[in-house]
Amino acid sequence: MNLHLTTILLIATNVLVSLRGFNDLSFFDRYKFNISAIRAGQRERTLTSGFLHVDVAHLFLNMFTLYFFAEVVISWFGPGRFLIIYFISLLSGSLLALYFHRQEPYYTAVGASGAVTGILYAAILLQPDMRLALMFIPIPFPAYVLGIAYLLYSIYGMKSRVGNIGHSAHFGGAVGGYLVTLLFKPDILVSHPSMVALLALPIILLFVLQKLGKI
Repeated sequence: MNLHLTTILLIATNVLVSLRGFNDLSFFDRYKFNISAIRAGQRERTLTSGFLHVDVAHLFLNMFTLYFFAEVVISWFGPGRFLIIYFISLLSGSLLALYFHRQEPYYTAVGASGAVTGILYAAILLQPDMRLALMFIPIPFPAYVLGIAYLLYSIYGMKSRVGNIGHSAHFGGAVGGYLVTLLFKPDILVSHPSMVALLALPIILLFVLQKLGKI
């Protein structure tokens, strides 16, 4: 796969910033997502935290996913709109995390997962016939199945606090990627209405559960 220069630069930035964070705890602490610090006025953390990672495995997983799906979005929209989707997804992930954890001043998070999940959902909307095969499930299956399953798992994770994972940021990133892709290419609503509706169901479910006080 021939990577666009934009993708290469984005991956390189994530790697360099993360490596700095691995080796400099004060740098990591200063720019990670933290509820109390953001409320105190350090709003840049909603963006900078998306370039920090907890370890090499966390960094690799996010960049590996970006490697596969960035080119799909760039091929449809070009690098400019790709970057808009990436950063809006990153910020929407941070904002949803800020909303759901607003009563937890010590809540912290890092990682590009929100931005990368937004790119993944953009790619699914743009190429709904795309099929994926996971390492532990070698049989290809429709990409939208992964998208819906991932959002449902994120809801479960937000409800049960499963693992040391920022489920709300993942979900927020997916919502950002979903909405901005439809804004840039509204004809998807006509060409693939069932796909748009299916991917919207977990989003609606999340906010219904939140309204009912279940999350």
